[in-house]
Amino acid sequence: MKKLLLVLAMWVAMVGAAFAQVNINTATKEQLDGLKGIGPAKAQAIIDYRTKNGPFKSVDDLQKVPGIGPATMKDVRADVTVTGGAAPAKAAKGEAKGEAKGAAKAEAKKDGKQGDAKKADKAAEKAADKATDKKAEAKKADKAKKDDNAEAKKADKAKKDEKAADKKAAKNDKKEDDKGAKR
Repeated sequence: MKKLLLVLAMWVAMVGAAFAQVNINTATKEQLDGLKGIGPAKAQAIIDYRTKNGPFKSVDDLQKVPGIGPATMKDVRADVTVTGGAAPAKAAKGEAKGEAKGAAKAEAKKDGKQGDAKKADKAAEKAADKATDKKAEAKKADKAKKDDNAEAKKADKAKKDEKAADKKAAKNDKKEDDKGAKR
């Protein structure tokens, strides 16, 4: 029962961490390396740049770092910030999984049951994967909502344009009628 509660607590922690952003002004090399498109070399380049030039004022300043271009920016833009922030989802997932494994192994060692540790490892891994899947689903839902909003705005604009055209046509018709009446 303790193990199940521990795994559940770790899963909740991972879900919360999955939506956190990395502060590029305070992140460690490991945290930066956990970002999509950033490897150890780029992570070190980011740290070297901010050490030499001071903190980043905006996320776009990241492009000033040698080796980081538009493609990398596209990959990391949603996952980085220059204020607040936490460990990236990838790193948080690994930390939580490691904590769950460590606790499960310690419990299994105490009980003398290695099989339970493997089960706990698998459960922690599944929970971490589920958190990642939920994040992807949330991103898809956000994109669909934005697309729906864009479509609604287009429909509203088309409606307004149609009303304006009708109004203009009515005005022109009235002018024509007035001209005809004067003749």
